[in-house]
Amino acid sequence: MANVIVVGAQFGDEGKAKVTDLLARNADMVVRYQGGANAGHTVVVHGETYKFHLIPSGILYPGKTCVLGPGMVIDPKSLLSELSGLMDRGLEDSKLRISASAHVTMPYHFLIDAAEEDSRGDQKIGTTKRGIGPTYADKCARSGIRMEDLLDRDVLKAKLDWMVPRKNVLLERIYNLPPLDADEIVNEYYELGQKVKKYVCDTAALIFQAIGDRKNILFEGAQGTLLDLDHGTYPFVTSSSPTAGGACTGTGVGPTTIDRVIGVMKAYVTRVGEGPFPTELTDSLGQRLREVGVEVGTTTGRPRRCGWFDAVLGRYAVRINGLDCLAITKLDVLDGFEEIQVCTAYRDKQTGETVTEMPTIGSKFQHMEPIYTTVKGWLTPTTECKSVKDLPENAKKYLDMISEELDCPIAIVSVGPNRDHTVVIEDPIHGPKRVLSKQPVK
Repeated sequence: MANVIVVGAQFGDEGKAKVTDLLARNADMVVRYQGGANAGHTVVVHGETYKFHLIPSGILYPGKTCVLGPGMVIDPKSLLSELSGLMDRGLEDSKLRISASAHVTMPYHFLIDAAEEDSRGDQKIGTTKRGIGPTYADKCARSGIRMEDLLDRDVLKAKLDWMVPRKNVLLERIYNLPPLDADEIVNEYYELGQKVKKYVCDTAALIFQAIGDRKNILFEGAQGTLLDLDHGTYPFVTSSSPTAGGACTGTGVGPTTIDRVIGVMKAYVTRVGEGPFPTELTDSLGQRLREVGVEVGTTTGRPRRCGWFDAVLGRYAVRINGLDCLAITKLDVLDGFEEIQVCTAYRDKQTGETVTEMPTIGSKFQHMEPIYTTVKGWLTPTTECKSVKDLPENAKKYLDMISEELDCPIAIVSVGPNRDHTVVIEDPIHGPKRVLSKQPVK
C-alpha cells in the first residue's frame, strides 16, 4: 500500500499526466488536489492523444476511482464538455467523484479575470483567463459558490442575489462591461448542478475510507512548484498550492498518511506566461527545443518559453516538496544536441555574487543569470530504450549529473510521448520510502 503525491517540480507542463498515467495502473484511486480548468495534461496511449483539464488522467484505466478534491475550482461547463468527450471515446464515468466543497468558477469570474489581465498592460501575469484567480479570491473572501450550492436552488439564489450586484458594480464601473443577470445565472447553474449531482459527495470521507482499507492512492497536482502561490515566483504564479503540501489541504488528508512524493521535471525547462526564467533561450537553440519538444500549451495553445535544465530551481523543488525521487521527462528531445548546458548556480547581475540556492526575494531573483556546466550530448535516439542499459552512456551521465546536483534519485525516465516510452529505474510506488538508490543510473 502506498499514498503517493505526483508534483510538478518546475514551472508546470513537466509531463505529470504521463507519470500519473504510468503509476495509476497500480493505484485504486487518483485524486486531483488543486487548480482548475487552467491546467492542461496530455497523455498518449496506443497512438491516441487524450487532453485533460479537470479530470484526473487515471480515468483512462477502468475501475479507478477518480476524485476532484475540495482544493480545486471547477467550471462545470468545462467539466461536462471534457467528460462528454471522454465518454464518446469509450471511457466510463461511474467512479468519478467531485467534492461538495470544491468551489465553482462562475461567469463573472471569467469576465473579471480577462478584464484585470488586459488592464495590466506591460505588467501582465500571463493568466489563462479561465477565471481561476477570481474564483480563489472569492473562496478566500468567504463569498464563493461551492459545488454543493449548485444542488439547492434556494441556497444558490440567495448567494447570487447578494453576489451578482456587487460583481456588477466592478464590471460596470471599473471595466465598463455590461451587467450580469442573477436569475439567468441561477437557472443555468442550477441545471448544471443537476447534471453533475450524481458525482458530488464528501470526497474527504471517501479518501479516508480508502486509506483505512489500505488502498493505493495517487495524488495528482496541476501546474508546478515555481507557480505555487506561497513558494513560487510571485506574482507570476497560480492561485493555489501545487506543491506537495497542497495535496493535504486540497484533499483533507493528514500529512502522516503520505508515503512518498515524486517530483516530475523535464530534461530541460519550459514556462508559459510571464515571469523570470534564468535559463530561457531566446535564440535558435530555444526555438529548436520548442519545435522538437512540441512545446505548445495544452490549455492556451501558447508557445512555451524554453531553456536549459536549472539545477538551482531543482534543488529548491526538492526541498520545498520533500521529494523522495524524480521522474525526468522528454529526455529524447535532447537526442540531437551535441552539447547540453546545465545551470548549476546563479550570478547576481547587480552584485556579481554567486548563489547556489534560489533567492527568496522576487525582485532579486529577476536579476539572476545562469552559470552553466557544459556536458556532452549523446546524438543517439533514446525513444526505443526500454531499460537503463539501453540508454546511451552520455545520457546516463546527464541523468547522473541531475541526480547529484539535486541530491535526489531518479526513478523514472520518459523517452517519448507514448505510455510505453518509459524507462523505470526503480519502482517509486512499491519501493521503500526515502531509500531509493542514489547509485549512478548505469
